[in-house]
Amino acid sequence: MRIYRGTIVHTKSFDEFESFENGFLAVAEDGKIIGVGNDYDSWLSSNKFSPAELAEVRLSENQFLMPGFVDCHIHAPQYAQYGLGLDMPLLDWLNTYTFPLEAKFSDQSYALKVYKSVVEASIRCGTTLASYFATNNLESTLILAREAVRQGQRALIGKVCSNCNSPDYYVETTEESAKATETFVSELQGLKSPLVLPTITPRFALSCSKELLKELGDIAKRLDVHVQSHISENLAEVEVVKGIFKTSYAGAYDEAGLLTKKTVMAHGVHLEDEEIALLKQRATSIAHCPASNTMLNSGLCDVQRLISAGVTVGLGTDVSGGNSVSIQDALLRALDVSKHLEFFKKQNIRGTGEAKNPDPKYVQLKYKQAFYLATLGGAKALSLDHLTGNFMLGKEFDALLVDVSVVEEPVRPLNVNELVEKFIYTGNDRNIVEVFVAGKRVKKPESN
Repeated sequence: MRIYRGTIVHTKSFDEFESFENGFLAVAEDGKIIGVGNDYDSWLSSNKFSPAELAEVRLSENQFLMPGFVDCHIHAPQYAQYGLGLDMPLLDWLNTYTFPLEAKFSDQSYALKVYKSVVEASIRCGTTLASYFATNNLESTLILAREAVRQGQRALIGKVCSNCNSPDYYVETTEESAKATETFVSELQGLKSPLVLPTITPRFALSCSKELLKELGDIAKRLDVHVQSHISENLAEVEVVKGIFKTSYAGAYDEAGLLTKKTVMAHGVHLEDEEIALLKQRATSIAHCPASNTMLNSGLCDVQRLISAGVTVGLGTDVSGGNSVSIQDALLRALDVSKHLEFFKKQNIRGTGEAKNPDPKYVQLKYKQAFYLATLGGAKALSLDHLTGNFMLGKEFDALLVDVSVVEEPVRPLNVNELVEKFIYTGNDRNIVEVFVAGKRVKKPESN
C-alpha cells in the first residue's frame, strides 16, 4: 500500500474544489483509493495497518497530487499531421489534409508507428483517460486499442464510420460500416481489458446516411456501449446537415437513437436552445475543444451556457484540429475563450462583432472550474466518473504528480491555490513528473 503525504487537490463538482495542504492519500494494492484527507494519524489508527504494509511517499513543498487529465475528444491518426493546415476552415481542412492522411492507415505498420507515438505523447502530457477516434480501417483501429492496453492508458476507442460525403477512396457502404463496427466491439471486448472500451463512432452526421446512423444507434443500444461524434462545430456544416436531414443537428442524431447517457459530442459551438434542451434530456455530454474551434475558425463555444442548462461538459484537444495533445493546454485555451466571450457579451461591440444581446452579468470561467472540466467533468462526460475523475474513496487511482519547480524554482513559497494556478498558467508536460492509471505508474520521473 502506498501513502502519499503532502498537497492533494481535486474537485467534487463544477463549483467545489477541495484541497488538503498537509494531506494524505492511500492507495491499496488493487489501485483503489482507500483513504484521503488531512488527519492521517486518525485514519491510520482506525484502520490498524502495520508499518510493514505501508510505503510512504513524501511530496516536496513544490509538488502536489491531482487527478489525471481526461481528453474527451482526440483523433489518434491525425497526430501525424498536427500543426498543419490550420489556416483553413473545417470542410476544406478535412478534404485537403485529413481524409488523405487517414486513408493511409490501411498500412498497419504505419498505423502502429503513429498510434504508439500518440498514446506515448498523451500519457506524457498527463492524459490518463482519452476518447480516441481512429479511422475507417478495422485492423488498424484494433492496433490503437492494443497499444493503449500495452501502455496502460484508460481509453475509449472508436472505429470511424462514414458512407457518404467523403472521398471515394475513403468511404464504406452502410453494410460494411455496420458489420465492421460490430466486429470491432467484439474484438475489443475480447481483449478483456478493464481500461480500454469500445465506442460507436459515426464521423459526423454529414458523412453518414440516415440508414447508417440508425444502424449505429441500434448497435449502441443493443450492446450498451459508448457513442462519440461531432455536433455543430462550423456554421457551414450545420446548414448542410439541416438541408440533408430536414431537422436540427441534434435531431439527426436523436432520430437514430445516438443521443444517450453514454454519448459525448465534440464542439457544440452553434447549438440552438432546443438542441441544448434535448442534450440535457438525453443526458448527452459535450466535449469542449477550444483550440480547434479557434484554429479552424469555427467559433467560440459558450461553456457557461451549456453548464447553466444542465449539460455535462469536458475538454478535448481535438488533435489535429487542435495543435496540442495536452489537456493542460486545452484548459488554458478554455479560459482564454471564456475571457473573450465575457468581453464580447458585456460590450456593445460595433461592426461584424456586434453583440446581439449584451449581457453585463456574464461571468467567465475560473481556473478551478476549468480544472474540473479537465478532470472530473471529463470523466462525467465520458460516463466513467464512477471509476475516475477525482479522489473519492473507492475510485481508481488515476493521478498526476506535479512539480512546479522542475523548470524553474518559485521565488517564494506557494500555497495550495497558487501551486495549482502556477501549473495551469505556466506549466507543461515537464512539470508532470509521474502519471498513474488504476494505481499503476505509466510515466516515471526523468533521470537527470
